[in-house]
Amino acid sequence: MPLLTVGHRGVMGVEPENTLRSFVRADREGFDVIELDLHLSRDGALVVMHDADVDRTTDGSGPVAGKTLAELRELDAGLGERVPVFEEVVEAVSAPLQAEIKDRAAARVLAEAVERLGLHRRVTVISFHDDALRETRKLLPDIPVALVTGRSTPTAPERAVELGAPMVSCELRRLDAEVVGRCRAAGLKVISWTVNTDRDLARVRELGLDGVVTDLPAVRRAAGEAA
Repeated sequence: MPLLTVGHRGVMGVEPENTLRSFVRADREGFDVIELDLHLSRDGALVVMHDADVDRTTDGSGPVAGKTLAELRELDAGLGERVPVFEEVVEAVSAPLQAEIKDRAAARVLAEAVERLGLHRRVTVISFHDDALRETRKLLPDIPVALVTGRSTPTAPERAVELGAPMVSCELRRLDAEVVGRCRAAGLKVISWTVNTDRDLARVRELGLDGVVTDLPAVRRAAGEAA
C-alpha cells in the first residue's frame, strides 16, 4: 500500500520552512498532510515557527514569545517570506494539517481556533509533550492527536495509549521492530521522521510503517507508490 506522506514544515528541503511559500508548494506537490509548528507571540497569536527563537529561520533575533505579531511580521523568513499565523495556512492550502504544539498555552489557543474555524476534521494536533496533548484532549475530546517522539521512542506505545492518541510519529533512527510490534499490539498507526533518502524509505518499508514525514517532494513521490 502507498505510504501516508507528510510534508515537514511544508517542504523545507526546497523552500523556506514554515512559510506560506513552503506550504503552498507542499500542497501543490500532493502531500497527503502538511505539518507545521506553532508558538504564541507576545500578544497571543498562533505563529508558525519551529524554534522558540527567531534567530535560525529569520533575519531577526530573540524569542518568539517576546515579540508582538506586528514585530514578527517585519522579519524575513526566507526569500522575502513573512512569518505566517495558523489561520493563514488554513486558508492557503487544502490539505489536512498536523499542527505541532509545544505547551498547554498553545493548546488552548489552538483549540479556540479549531472551534472558531470548524477544523475538527482537518487538523491533527501533535506534540512531543504529554501535557500539551492532555490539554488538547480535554478541550477538544474528538479531535485526532498524535504523539511525537525522539529519544523517548521506546516508551511511545504506552504513552500514546494513555493519552488517547491513535498515532505515533517516531524518529526513524530510534525505531525498531520491537517498538513497532508493541504499537501494532496497541492498535496504533506508526509514521516516522525525517525520511529523506532511499535508504530511509527502505527502512520504513522494512518496518512496515504507515507513513513518512519528509522534507522532499521526491520522497513524497516515491513513498506514494505501492511497494
